[in-house]
Amino acid sequence: MFLYHYYDKKIGPFVNLSELPIEEANAVLRRIKIEKPNVQSAQRNSEYMFRRRMYEDIIKKEFLKKGGVVKRNSPHYMVVEHSPWLSTWFENSDFIKISLEDFDLSTVSFTYGDSHPTFSPWPRDDDWKEYRRRLYVFDEIVDVIQKYGLPQDWNNDGKHGPERYVEAHIWSDETINKYR
Repeated sequence: MFLYHYYDKKIGPFVNLSELPIEEANAVLRRIKIEKPNVQSAQRNSEYMFRRRMYEDIIKKEFLKKGGVVKRNSPHYMVVEHSPWLSTWFENSDFIKISLEDFDLSTVSFTYGDSHPTFSPWPRDDDWKEYRRRLYVFDEIVDVIQKYGLPQDWNNDGKHGPERYVEAHIWSDETINKYR
């Protein structure tokens, strides 16, 4: 199994908005809206960073409850296997592919779908799907993937809900630093 990280070649991999003070992160998003209005991140609303921090706090707390090891304040984001949709997010898109074997699995959590809609309090995401509002460790996400498949295989276009990939949250810099 491989984890993928998509990024803009001009910026580089593993540049994380959550590592910035919230006002600075919001300023970056405003610049993107002006300079690159057609990229996916330009479509984020003014509450994006507030919500992102809220969801990161939820996944961090849930991961710690499951015995996960957190060595960073915010995770690095990757996805399980290739996501055709994410590969279109950047003007100068590139990706890094890393074997899951290269990570200490005690520092990796997962959501079936993006963590934002997974933990969203809005009714549109409150449905029958068992993976809503759930965070997984490796053994658990393998079972969910075996049961439902990879979202990018059955929902790459987003017509069947918000899940388009399995998101991986990397709570350590150890493996990531080899690719920066």
